[in-house]
Order: sequence, then structure tokens, then C-alpha cells
Amino acid sequence: MSKDLHQLLRQHGLQVTAQRLAIIRAVAGRPHATADEVVEDVRAAIGSISRQAVYDSLGLLADRHLVRRIQPAGSAARYEDRVGDNHHHLICRGCGTTFDIDCAVGAAPCLTADDDHGFEIYEAEVIYWGRCPSCRKASAEATATEQG
Repeated sequence: MSKDLHQLLRQHGLQVTAQRLAIIRAVAGRPHATADEVVEDVRAAIGSISRQAVYDSLGLLADRHLVRRIQPAGSAARYEDRVGDNHHHLICRGCGTTFDIDCAVGAAPCLTADDDHGFEIYEAEVIYWGRCPSCRKASAEATATEQG
């Protein structure tokens, strides 16, 4: 894997550094992680690194399409290494658990705009919001306790 990551960075015109390798590994190891979670994981792996260095590297890696940045409403940006496809996300409003959802209908871009206004559409971003089974159960138990 390490050799592949070295090659991947070089293919995208990036210098291979221990920090970038650790950041890519951290994102791969914890899909949908916030930048702060990536900082924690990188520090655990390689020791000292500034928060700003991680933020800057995540931005660069996202710009080069090596990681994907999603920013759900009301949430910090999250990062994942699943790039190059047009998948969507399902997020629990209670605990923030996030799942990848493959294309909703048809081939990419998955959704056809009612009026494309002359655009060439190549991607659609959809976030499904709801409550996960654990949060639904906790809510039901809290309601039962209040009524009981």
C-alpha cells in the first residue's frame, strides 16, 4: 500500500512526505472523519504535526481529488478517500453517523436537473438526513420514561 500511495502522490504532482502519507492513511482508516479527527489520528501515527499542516494538506489533497471533502449543513467538513464516483451520503441528525449511499437512480450524475441552464453536469451531491436505529431507540426510550 505504501508504494501505491507514493506513486499516487507523484502522479498528482505532489511531493511524497511522511505527513501526507499519514493523512491519507488516516482518512482511509476513518471515513467521514473531521479534520480534527484526522489530526488526532495523524499525531498518534507520526507524533507532532500542527493542526494547520493537516488542514492545509487536506485542502491540497481534496483539490487534487485524492480525498473528497463533504460539508453537510451544520457540520464540520468531513473527508473520505472514496473519490472518482458520484456516491451520496446518509447522515443521522442525532449522532452524526455517516454512511455512503451509491447512486440513487441511473448512471452518474444520478440526478437529472429539471433545467440544466446550459451546464454540463458531471456530479450531483445528495445528502439524506434521518435518525439511525440507535438514536431512534434512545428517543423512544426517553419518551417512554417521560410518560411512564
